[in-house]
Amino acid sequence: MKKMILTAAIFLSCIAYKQDAKAQISLNINIGSQPEWGPTGYDHVDYYYMPDVGAYYDVPAHQYIYYENNAWVRRASLPSRYSSYNVYNGYKVVINERQPWLRDNVYRTKYASYRGRTGQTIIRDSRDVKYRDHWVSNKQRQAYHKELQRDRKDARREYKDYRKSVKRYEHDRKH
Repeated sequence: MKKMILTAAIFLSCIAYKQDAKAQISLNINIGSQPEWGPTGYDHVDYYYMPDVGAYYDVPAHQYIYYENNAWVRRASLPSRYSSYNVYNGYKVVINERQPWLRDNVYRTKYASYRGRTGQTIIRDSRDVKYRDHWVSNKQRQAYHKELQRDRKDARREYKDYRKSVKRYEHDRKH
């Protein structure tokens, strides 16, 4: 009876430990989806506010949000009136809040002094390893993935050969 209680206690504690471990692992990182012109230093970004043009950029959706004809609109690019704006040089403020444009008056006032500011380090120019996917060229990335696929294929072939030799050995041992 003691063994059964002890076994049940160990089993229940393992389940509880496993659930705790799952809760601790939940991180929300979107470094890879941030544009190369985004500022460095942020593992997660929902929106950038660009004080120079009074627009927002939705990082997960890859869309600009700006005010046009008395409504906030989402577009893949900024309107032609901002054609001289350079997203690489302009200052970006990270905002992790749902629908920040609904409080645009707050952000416009708070970050008015950031207009015309430059010198912000962007992901493209960073050599931090967490941004390596941004500064590895497409050709290099493709070559790396091909090599990785070849290695995996070789490993599968070697494992198959190994299994065959084990079966052969076991068969020979029986006879």
